[in-house]
Amino acid sequence: MQGVFLFKEKEKGSIFVKKIKTMPKIFEYLGIILYFYSNEHEPIHVHGKYNEFESKAEFYIANGEIIEIKIKSVKGSKPLTGAKLNDFENFLEKYAKQIVQKWVDYFVLHKDVKFQKINKKIK
Repeated sequence: MQGVFLFKEKEKGSIFVKKIKTMPKIFEYLGIILYFYSNEHEPIHVHGKYNEFESKAEFYIANGEIIEIKIKSVKGSKPLTGAKLNDFENFLEKYAKQIVQKWVDYFVLHKDVKFQKINKKIK
């Protein structure tokens, strides 16, 4: 789900419209949803969620190249484990450049990013 939603809010008798930017879902891989929060910060990172489990991957870049990807836990969530963590790591390895490009497009260039669903296991 992504985009800009408008809603009416009452405050002390008056109604005003508030604009909220939603979190862009960028990929789904074997049930793992990869997304950004709309108020993200550096380093470049993506969240991966499967049911109640969530981890994030931080991308470290030097001279325009991804030199490291670190998987970290998300405060208040159980981290991905086992096969789903392996799936997440494999996906990140193959799609790292596309994830970073989507982050730059969304947060730096303020472009919409396209969602892609991948149902087949990557090799």
